[in-house]
Amino acid sequence: MSTDEALATTGQRWRAWLGIALSVYGILLAVGMVGAGFKWFAGGAEGARELFAFASNPFVGLMVGMLATVLVQSSSTVTSVIVGLVAGGLPVSEAIPMIMGANVGTTITNTLVAMGHVRKKKEFRKAFAAATVHDFFNVMAVAVFLPLELAFGILEKLSFWVSGFFAGTEASINIKDLNFIKPLTKPVIGAEKDLLLSMGLPDKVAAVVLALLGVALIFASIMLIGRLLKVVMVGRAKHALHSAVGRGPMTGIASGATVTVLVQSSSTTTSLIVPLAGTGVFSLREIYPFTLGANIGTTITALLASLAITNEFAQFAMQIALVHFFYNVLAVSVLFSLPVVRDWPIRGAEWLSEISAEKKLYGLSYVFGVFFLLPALLIAVTSQL
Repeated sequence: MSTDEALATTGQRWRAWLGIALSVYGILLAVGMVGAGFKWFAGGAEGARELFAFASNPFVGLMVGMLATVLVQSSSTVTSVIVGLVAGGLPVSEAIPMIMGANVGTTITNTLVAMGHVRKKKEFRKAFAAATVHDFFNVMAVAVFLPLELAFGILEKLSFWVSGFFAGTEASINIKDLNFIKPLTKPVIGAEKDLLLSMGLPDKVAAVVLALLGVALIFASIMLIGRLLKVVMVGRAKHALHSAVGRGPMTGIASGATVTVLVQSSSTTTSLIVPLAGTGVFSLREIYPFTLGANIGTTITALLASLAITNEFAQFAMQIALVHFFYNVLAVSVLFSLPVVRDWPIRGAEWLSEISAEKKLYGLSYVFGVFFLLPALLIAVTSQL
């Protein structure tokens, strides 16, 4: 490589890192906008409870989180929005099923990637199994932990206890004392509110516009940071992928989490592995732990987003981000460590891939039915009960 080429590459990397820094700021700003807009529209915490009364049904909340993630193709976006909603007054207990739903919805991306192998029966069977093992595990996690959460509130209590160390109690660290985000985001959000009001918009309309702009900015920032991280890290991520996937379950989980943190997208991480499984580079059992690690790695975005909150709901914003983290860690720790259930997702994925390879319509029906039709129907039916 010539000196000019080396300088150009260095310049590209510096520009990429600058773009990453701006994208992180965009995420923090956007979450603040969602929370401010939601709280503004609802008129405070009590209004927020009334506004989301339909989601008090946990199954509706689960389907809302799932369908929202399917539509925007990013669990990071949806979980960041949920953090913003909690910062605006949405109760944590009602947000927890939404977080679980987002975990299920994010699996559609790699399932769609597997469809790219549809013309080659053998490759399609392997790729579809590699993709849907993620689906089966996340559905199993919901089936186990949602009833436990409704009965005992394990995640809510654990996350509240941990977030309490940052909430300003006598023996804890105060989030507001450590938070340097507020001076960076509050003036911008205030200026946006003033601008919307100066346009003659009613308060309620302006609040909705502010929240929607926040959602759009979250989506754009996460998309941009994912692309830029690929520029500076994807080579290393691919190297880690090839060197770590087949070295045992614990290494696979750790590498899956690490790569996902680097590229800021579990969808990207799991989609990278699907073609490798389809072409036979890795077996289903080898990529299974890597997929579980991606579930853990993707929680970094919500944790980052929670740092943007400095109002009276700051602890709850951090709490729901910690729910996302603990939920995935516990799901992997419990379900993968028990031999009796560890292989269930693999068996389910192998069964579905076999029948889908024979009749492609089954695969298409599975994607449409599970990720679109079922959530929409359940939302429509249970919201009326």
